[in-house]
Amino acid sequence: MPYERSRKIEQRFREAVNLIKTKQLDARQLALELGVSRPTAQRIVTELRRRGYKIRSVREEPGWRYELVSMPETTTVG
Repeated sequence: MPYERSRKIEQRFREAVNLIKTKQLDARQLALELGVSRPTAQRIVTELRRRGYKIRSVREEPGWRYELVSMPETTTVG
């Protein structure tokens, strides 16, 4: 069942992109939304950045949050 696991991981990446794009979330909040641990949420963001997503960490009064600046040219998130 390696294919099934890979499919779920890719689905989680798409979900993370949509969450970062539409909400102001920090790593803890992103983890809660995705149903994963905080370190896993941080690894997801790291992998998305490696894939060409421009995600920056923004410092605000209450703390840090992620912001999607741009997506890779050849990617469609749906």
